[in-house]
Amino acid sequence: MKVLVIGSGGREHAIIRKLKENPTIEEIICAPGNGGIAADAKCVNVSAIDLVNMVDLAKNEKVDFCVVTPDDPLAMGMVDILEMEGIPCFGPNANAAIIESSKVFAKNLMQKYQIPTAAYAVFSDAQEAIHYIRTENRYPTVLKADGLALGKGVLIAQTEEEAVQAVNELMVDQAFGQAGKQIVIEEFMTGPEVSVLAFTDGHVVVPMVSSMDHKRALDNDEGLNTGGMGTIAPSPFYTKEIAETCMNTIFLPTVEAMNQEGRPFKGCLYFGLMLTPKGPRVVEYNCRFGDPETQVVLPLLKTDLLTIMRAVHDEKLSEVTIEWEDKACACVILASGGYPQEYHKGYEISGLDDYGQIEGVTIYHAGTAWRDGKYYTNGGRVLGVSAVSDTLEQALQLSYDKIQEIHFTDMHYRTDIGRKVVKQ
Repeated sequence: MKVLVIGSGGREHAIIRKLKENPTIEEIICAPGNGGIAADAKCVNVSAIDLVNMVDLAKNEKVDFCVVTPDDPLAMGMVDILEMEGIPCFGPNANAAIIESSKVFAKNLMQKYQIPTAAYAVFSDAQEAIHYIRTENRYPTVLKADGLALGKGVLIAQTEEEAVQAVNELMVDQAFGQAGKQIVIEEFMTGPEVSVLAFTDGHVVVPMVSSMDHKRALDNDEGLNTGGMGTIAPSPFYTKEIAETCMNTIFLPTVEAMNQEGRPFKGCLYFGLMLTPKGPRVVEYNCRFGDPETQVVLPLLKTDLLTIMRAVHDEKLSEVTIEWEDKACACVILASGGYPQEYHKGYEISGLDDYGQIEGVTIYHAGTAWRDGKYYTNGGRVLGVSAVSDTLEQALQLSYDKIQEIHFTDMHYRTDIGRKVVKQ
C-alpha cells in the first residue's frame, strides 16, 4: 500500500512512525512534511491547505489511503474532495469538522443535547460583548475566537480590564483574523484538564489512552498560550469511574448528536475535558489528533494503526480490538526562543544522529529543516522528545536526561512537564 499523510508537524511524524510498523505499507508520502519527517517518509512540498495540488499529488502517486491530520484542510473539505476522487481517507468531512472549526457550533451543540460544558454566551458585536462582561462582572472569565486560530484563540481574563482588552484583541484588532468575527465568552472552570482522543466511525467510540497537555509557554503554567509545550500519558486523574462517566455523558452523546444533526463524524475526535468538582465537562472539541498529545498516545498503541484507520473509514470499528501498552509516556517540547511570538529560524541543531534521533527516546520533528547533512530549526515548536517507561516518573526522567544532549541557539523548554502529577 501507498499512504499519504497530510501535514508537517510532530503529530504527523508520530503518525508516520506508527504507520511504518505495518508491513503492507510500501511507501509513505508526507505533504509538506519537514526535515525530520524526511527520514521516515518521502516529503513533497505541497501545502496542507492546497486542495487542488494535494488531489493531483494523491492521484499522480496512485495513493491507496490518505490520512488528513491538520484542522485547516479538514475544515476546508480536503477529505470530501479526495473521497470524491475515489481516495479513501481517515478524517472527518467538512460538515463534521465544524465541531472544531466553529466554537459557536460546538457550544450550541452541547447545549442542545445537554452535554456538560461551561455556561456561555455568543457575540458578534464587540460593544455588546463588553457590556456583557461589565454586567456579569465574574473573573476569571474565558474568551474564545469562534474560528480556527492555531490553538491560540483562547484568552483567560483575570480582570474587567483584561477582558475588555481581550474582546478588542479578538474582534476589533482581529488578532486571529476572521476567526474572531464571533466570540464565545464562558465561565471559568476549575479542576485537572485531561485530553482524550477517540477513534470513531460514527457509531462506535473507542477512546485512546488519556493524556495531559501543558499549554502555557513557561514553567508553573505562566506565560502565553501555545500549541502545547509537553504532554504525559496516561493522566492519573482520569480514573476508570471518570472514564465511564465520560463515555455515557460526553463521548457517545456527542457522536449521536452529530448523527442527529446530519453531520456523522468519522476519524479522531478529541475531547478536551475539565474534571470539575461537579464532574467532567467539555472544554473543547478537536476534529483530529491533538498535538502534542499524539506524541505520547501513539507510542503506547499496540494495535496496528492502519488497520484501525481503515476500520474507521469502512465503519467497521466494532470488528477491531484495540490494545495499549501498560506503560507511561512523556513528551517535552523544545521550542524556539520567543515562541509563541516572534522567533528566529535557521539555527543548527546538534546532538541528533543522521535520522534525527537519539537512542533510548523518540524525537518527533515539529519544525525542522534538513540541509547539507545537518538539521536546522524551522518553526516555533522544533522537536518533541518522547520517552516510554514503566512509570511516568521514569519516562519524564528519561526525556529530560536526553534533552541535555540536544542544543540549538535560544532553545527553550519547560522544566516542569508532569510536575502536577509526579514529584521530579
